[in-house]
Amino acid sequence: MKKIHTSKAFFVVLFLAVLVGHFWTMMRWNEARGVYDDICYLRQAHLFQRFGLVEGFDTSLTRDDDGYQKAKLKEIGYPDWNDTTAAPCHNLMPATGKVVIQYPPGVGLVLALFPPGHQVAPMYMLATIVVLGFALFALSLARSMRLVLMAGTFGCLAIYLMVNPVKASYSMAPTVVVCALVGCLTARWLAGPRSQPNIWLLAPIGFLLGLTVDFRLANLFLASGYGLFLLVAFLAKRTMSRFLQGLVFGVALLAGVIPTIVSYAVNAGSPFASTYGNNPDVRPLDFSFAVVRDYLADPLQTLLIVIGIAGSIWLLRQANGIRRVALLTIANLALNLAFFFTYPIATPYYTIPISLLTLWTLLFAVLFQEASEGAPEAAASATAR
Repeated sequence: MKKIHTSKAFFVVLFLAVLVGHFWTMMRWNEARGVYDDICYLRQAHLFQRFGLVEGFDTSLTRDDDGYQKAKLKEIGYPDWNDTTAAPCHNLMPATGKVVIQYPPGVGLVLALFPPGHQVAPMYMLATIVVLGFALFALSLARSMRLVLMAGTFGCLAIYLMVNPVKASYSMAPTVVVCALVGCLTARWLAGPRSQPNIWLLAPIGFLLGLTVDFRLANLFLASGYGLFLLVAFLAKRTMSRFLQGLVFGVALLAGVIPTIVSYAVNAGSPFASTYGNNPDVRPLDFSFAVVRDYLADPLQTLLIVIGIAGSIWLLRQANGIRRVALLTIANLALNLAFFFTYPIATPYYTIPISLLTLWTLLFAVLFQEASEGAPEAAASATAR
């Protein structure tokens, strides 16, 4: 027991060391790093701060009468900073005649919580602190040296990722935070006794997965495995309980996506019309070995995917509750990888959200399972004494 406590203390110190190193790095970040997407996220935040929560959804470039967009583009040396028709990550919407931001509003909403000029670093600092909190929680649950090493190692990795590659896109910081929370809730939902499913845990799970879509549209695939899992469960045994599980999850998911739906209605003229328009970066799906090679050539993404697959397969051999977790994570991984491997653009962070969601889920499932198995033994030992 003393060895376990010592190991936990060691990992806590390691967590804090990585955190301090990150904070030192983040304090020196420049919000004008030359990435066009950054400016659009910051402009959305500026609109919310200037016009309020409701009117801030309208991202028409005609509302840049204070010159915010132009100033940001000029700051990074964009050659056509004064030409509204050439504004990056903005598209013309035929139905409304507006030139609007193509991205969903979630990242702007988060950035709007922080003071202008000091938004990005505080957002990442807060996100890193939350990830640290989940790492500490997981470590506190570990009851054996094996699980202490597992929780401690993954905790260090999860905190480390908050700078590289999570900094690559502002949409990643809030996404990975939600992935940690959803992973914890999913494990609690499925790793419990089969006879006592907690249907209502699906409400926060669905809502949070819906929120990730507000950060990045491709995050919709994070919910795909959940939908497939619930559908197969219902088809296998058509009961009212399983129907309600799917209904609760679906309604909650839709509720989480409401900000994006409102944004589409305001900017594109319809809740079903995308603000991406005819953007050349939006390409049809087409399987390509070149894209697969790009992902496999990325050591970090490949490592996380391999660990997620291996961990899921290992859990398939365990008890029913844990096995259900593995079935869900495998389905989710398969659907997400099928999408990214057939999307003709590969980046160093595209598969990070599904990998982290999978690994947080697997880790908490094992920790919760061991804790639930250890509780009766502890009670029996206390009674015997």
